[in-house]
Amino acid sequence: MLNRIEQGDPQAADELLPLVYEELRKLASAKMARESADQTLQPTALVHEAWLRLGGDQQPDWQNRAHFFASAAEAMRRILIERARRRHARRHGGGLERVDVNDSALGIAAPDGADDELLAVHESLDRLARHDARKAELVKLRYFAGLTIEEAAEVLGIGIATAKRDWTYARAWLFQEIERDRHGWT
Repeated sequence: MLNRIEQGDPQAADELLPLVYEELRKLASAKMARESADQTLQPTALVHEAWLRLGGDQQPDWQNRAHFFASAAEAMRRILIERARRRHARRHGGGLERVDVNDSALGIAAPDGADDELLAVHESLDRLARHDARKAELVKLRYFAGLTIEEAAEVLGIGIATAKRDWTYARAWLFQEIERDRHGWT
């Protein structure tokens, strides 16, 4: 379908929008189901905001499915991080504080809720991207876009076994980085 759009087929673009929107809605619903109960952002609102950030009706030329989903995951990540930072600033007078980490989807949930976990993951994820970009993309697709390991492997063009190894490595790496930040280790 992306090839048909690139070739100027207007009907392909009309066919793509409902498919993309529905796929984004599923991803947002999966992501929001894992958020804390006090989360006020609805999946539909997350999809709409992500869609607008991706270009709205003036969508860029997506190279392929992986390009689209990587961009969508990044858009959702930024939206959730901005919301978490706003709530965190209100709750703590604008100052960030380190929190203990426990277990969650990544193995690093904070006791004060999803905002603290989200911010801790976000801060460490940039460092992971500099260390290993593919593993960071996998985390974005799984953690921020809500894809399964199989879906993320397909989007990244890697095998499921490789995705599982990368996921295990990324979780451990992020946990170690968050612990290092929490304790001020160098």
